[in-house]
Order: sequence, then structure tokens, then C-alpha cells
Amino acid sequence: MVCAPLSCRPPEPFPDKPRVPSKSSPHSGFTLIEVLVALAIVAIALLAGGKAMNALTQTAGRQSDVMLAQICAENQLIAARLSQQLPGLGTTSVACEQAGRMFDVRVGVFATPNPDFRRIDAHVFSGGAPLLRLSTIVGRY
Repeated sequence: MVCAPLSCRPPEPFPDKPRVPSKSSPHSGFTLIEVLVALAIVAIALLAGGKAMNALTQTAGRQSDVMLAQICAENQLIAARLSQQLPGLGTTSVACEQAGRMFDVRVGVFATPNPDFRRIDAHVFSGGAPLLRLSTIVGRY
């Protein structure tokens, strides 16, 4: 190593060889093909990002719908429990509004092997599409 009073630098690897300046033309830059390939890569990445954002938006909307549907279904099942009588067999349909959205709740009451209990299923639909199904068992009070 060659050390001067304030600096140390390694010796040059080939001190006998003169340095050759790099060749650069005044027209150096990217070719059209390189620019188009880079543009295609960026476009594909942006398209994938857009699809991911769309999927996240749909998932958030679905989660909100399912939460509101669960509130509707639980309201119907709790109403059956609070009536303190054994519900009659059959199916009924009830409209439910939550957060400005309308849901259709179909409540089915079914017999069980034990005559003192009934199974109640609450199916929640939004625009004809099923969103949620909850079930419970109620007994004779």
C-alpha cells in the first residue's frame, strides 16, 4: 500500500498499462426495442396490481355484506328464542334492512328426533344470491 500523510490507497493493479478512456458515442442511449420491452414489463406489473386491488375491493364488500347478513339472521334466531314457545314447523320469509341494505331472511323450522326441540335455520339472501346460513336449536320452555 502506498500511504501519503492523509490518505492510503491500494497500489494500481497494472501500473505499466496506460488507462484507456471509455468509448461513448454522442448517440448512446436505449434502442426502441429496449424501451418497448421495459414498457411491456411495466404494463404487466400495473395490470397485476389493478387486479389485486379489484380483488381486495370485492373482498371488503363481501365481508361487509356477510356481517350485515349475520345481524339479520341472528335477529331472527334470537326472536325465536325470546318468544318462549316452541315455534311451529314450516318456512317463513322476512325482509330485513341493515345499514340501508335490504336482505331477505328465510327462516325454516324443522322437527328433531326429540319432540321437545326444534331446529331453526336462517338463510339470508341479497338480490337472490345466498350470503349466509345460521342454525340453532330451541326447546320447549
